[in-house]
Amino acid sequence: MGSPSRDLLWQVAAEQQGYFTAAQATEAGFSHQSQYFHVQRGNWTKVSRGIYRFKEYLDLPDDGNAHFVRWALWSRQRAVVSHTSALAVHDLGVANPDRVHLSVPPSFRQSSREVVLHRVALDKADIEDHQGFRVTKPYRAIAETADLGVPQDVLDSAVTELLTRGSSTKRQLLHAAQRMSPRAELAVERALQTEST
Repeated sequence: MGSPSRDLLWQVAAEQQGYFTAAQATEAGFSHQSQYFHVQRGNWTKVSRGIYRFKEYLDLPDDGNAHFVRWALWSRQRAVVSHTSALAVHDLGVANPDRVHLSVPPSFRQSSREVVLHRVALDKADIEDHQGFRVTKPYRAIAETADLGVPQDVLDSAVTELLTRGSSTKRQLLHAAQRMSPRAELAVERALQTEST
């Protein structure tokens, strides 16, 4: 059906919810001219500088998380979806962030007005893989969110849902908050008290 180059790029993009970079397209055998051609013909949608998506993916149902793949590619896989954005990925509570929160290594130098960057060295044990991007685990996401100083009801709802699902224990959650900051610890303790009443 397609060319070997398209098939190769499609395999890469399928692991990334249809997204791919210009570098990945070049590796698959598409010259810069042919990349321009595919964008002009509407075969590929240009998402941002050097990041594209196969048009076929635009017609598929979206679970609301596909756009995080864009930021993983933008960061060259160094960013991890975190804080309130991670709560949204895990569908915990009522958090509705207006911008994407990403945790990046302290040495990370890129920036964008569309995202909030948190420079921190994450422990691998606090991260999990999703299709095409990484995200902090639920207990870590709650601790991070608590450290932001969000309204207590946002935290309360996330903690209640987390414990109801059995995704984490109270101990894991409290330990994550203690490692984060005194502010996070206090907010999580309050949420745990609310949950147990």
